[in-house]
Amino acid sequence: MIDVVNLQRKIVIDTASIRSYTQTLSAVVSEADGCLFSVAFVSDSRMKQLNELFRGKKSTTDVLSFPHEPDEFEPDKDNLGDIVISAEQAAMQAAENRLTLEGEIKQLILHGVLHLCGYDHEIDNGEMNARELELRDKLGI
Repeated sequence: MIDVVNLQRKIVIDTASIRSYTQTLSAVVSEADGCLFSVAFVSDSRMKQLNELFRGKKSTTDVLSFPHEPDEFEPDKDNLGDIVISAEQAAMQAAENRLTLEGEIKQLILHGVLHLCGYDHEIDNGEMNARELELRDKLGI
């Protein structure tokens, strides 16, 4: 089962709908098929802390991905890792892009899953972007 948790209070999020989407996404994204991951919604202030701690950037961001690194005592290769989303950033970007909040969240989760699968848009010459656009079309987002 894919975990979806809401750890913030400012933005109302339909976690049941998001959980359903993550199941569909897992089946559509071949790189993630049969794998587990978790999605956590956090406040913007918490996201700023995480972004500084893990990326050294003193600003907020919309989504962070934390790939699971199996060790010799827990060789769980089916666990992709964790995705953290700033609910406030998602709401702001949804308004800016004239999307629903749910549509923006779906895009952010897809983006995060691709990072968990090893894609890196900062160095891959557009491969991640092309794959993301292809999958958005398949998923109807």
